[in-house]
Amino acid sequence: MSSTESPLRIAIAGASGRMGRMLIEAVLGAADCRLAGALDVPASPSLGQDAGAALGRSTGVVITADLRAGLADAQVLIDFTRPEGTLAHLAVCRELGVKAAIGTTGFSESQKAEITEHARHIALVLAPNMSVGVNVVMRLLDQAARALSQGYDIEIIEAHHRHKVDAPSGTALQMGEVIASALGRSLKDCAVYAREGVTGERDPSTIGFSAIRGGDIVGDHTVLFAGIGERIEITHKSASRVSYAQGALRAARFLAGQRSGQFSMADVLGLA
Repeated sequence: MSSTESPLRIAIAGASGRMGRMLIEAVLGAADCRLAGALDVPASPSLGQDAGAALGRSTGVVITADLRAGLADAQVLIDFTRPEGTLAHLAVCRELGVKAAIGTTGFSESQKAEITEHARHIALVLAPNMSVGVNVVMRLLDQAARALSQGYDIEIIEAHHRHKVDAPSGTALQMGEVIASALGRSLKDCAVYAREGVTGERDPSTIGFSAIRGGDIVGDHTVLFAGIGERIEITHKSASRVSYAQGALRAARFLAGQRSGQFSMADVLGLA
């Protein structure tokens, strides 16, 4: 950032959660960014506290449940919360002209349609995983699916911590969508999310999902292309949430140059 440029003013949703604190730390550590707001739910015990208190930092930004107050000075909101909360945040972002980088997962089709409507008025990035590495893997999966379209069964295995509330993960679903698109299919028509009992032989046109929940696993994803005599596995493992936070900052910086529209991390990274 040059001496004549002002820092990008960023607000963080879910400020007292694990990801929220990681995002706040990332913003505080970025010379070209400034923490401009911190949001949390009305029941949060952290309301009224300095947003950097858990990090031993004083930021001058107080955690609030008042969306308009928390977004009043922000240019971009970074939101890794829950679908209902994110949609409420987006409505106020649209009202105030604040852009949004959304890492929330678990949206229904109707909720995705709401997001698309908001994107007609403000710029936003919607990405179930903002890790740069994961988004490079998405490109690799597109290439692999095209090359391995015949004779290979495709299974997606993901593992996350015990607190994750949705399954399969948004990242796993995005992987499935990338693969299905490369094969000329619709994921909703070929996905298999559960197997139990006598299932019969595997339909070769399907894409299978398996979800593991336990401990403090940040996020592991493997796509298995199983053929006769060989298996190809493309795997990404997250050791911490730092990669998500740094990817979110890249998304926020990208949004600073956009007026409106819905973008992906492929757009942010120049992979589209």
